[in-house]
Amino acid sequence: METQDPIKAYLPKIILFIVVVVGLYLGYNKYQYAQTHEDTDNAQVETYFVPVLPRMTGYVKSVSVKDYDVVKKDQLLIEIDTDEAQLALSEMEADLFQAETDVENAKANISNLAMTVKSTEANLKSTYLRKEKAKKDADRDANLVAENAITRKQADDSKSAHEVLQAQYEAGLADIATAKSRLPILQAALHKAEAVLAVKKVKIDQQKLKLTYSKVYAPSSGRIGKKSVEAGQFIQAGQPLMTIVQDSTFWVVANFKETQVGRLKIGAEAEIKLDAYPNRILKGRIASISESTGAKSALLPPDNASGNFVKVTQRVPVKIEILDLAQNKDILRAGLSLEVSVEIK
Repeated sequence: METQDPIKAYLPKIILFIVVVVGLYLGYNKYQYAQTHEDTDNAQVETYFVPVLPRMTGYVKSVSVKDYDVVKKDQLLIEIDTDEAQLALSEMEADLFQAETDVENAKANISNLAMTVKSTEANLKSTYLRKEKAKKDADRDANLVAENAITRKQADDSKSAHEVLQAQYEAGLADIATAKSRLPILQAALHKAEAVLAVKKVKIDQQKLKLTYSKVYAPSSGRIGKKSVEAGQFIQAGQPLMTIVQDSTFWVVANFKETQVGRLKIGAEAEIKLDAYPNRILKGRIASISESTGAKSALLPPDNASGNFVKVTQRVPVKIEILDLAQNKDILRAGLSLEVSVEIK
């Protein structure tokens, strides 16, 4: 009778035992890992996107960058044609000269009125003195004619001379009053001319400031996203022309399930693995946890009261700062998908 090889007899049991042991070991490790970590693959790299917006309307003279170029802050990006704006400035400067002339004319009118009043007052003083002398002469001649010392005609002539000078004196007073009444009108005209001059100066300053907007500089360092402007194109103030993607600051937004958030703490350490570079493991730390779910902060948040309710596990955005950013900045791109594992202590 042929004897069975003991190795062959126990080999299936040994293999089964090994498989069970390995399975238990792996299962135990996975269980232990699940107790100390929270994972998600619903995560991506984020950074700041800085829009490039012109502050002047006009035709684009030149564009100094191309798609995805690296730019530095205050680097010239776009130049807008300023020929029409320069002509407008020249016209404004000519209007300013006219306004300055109007102010000088208004001042000259006031000065001329003051001289006229002064001259009239001087003449009136002379008329007053002659009027007083004529009055005395008329009074004396009236006494003399009563004594028959002079003729009636001489007395009448003295009286007429006094009346003429009295009328001239009163006319002078009226002329002075009329001239002085014109002073507020001339002063108002001066104030108006000065106000017009001030407005034109402000408009010139605005136009000069506007001309400085003809050159559009990079508001931040980074890399140009896709641009939507070319030379010769007419653009409006505030129109988006391109976007600068900052390449100096990156972080991760991981969307954890609401059933996981309860175990997450600010400051907890995290491991980050990019789908594009699976062999590079980045270190991170939870910086903040959103106060609302992603669905609630969406443009059109769902309203469970509007239809049949179906319970869906919500996601909560968690911001994770990258600790070894400087060493891994070369592989980071905004929007890259990744996996995040947060250590729970």
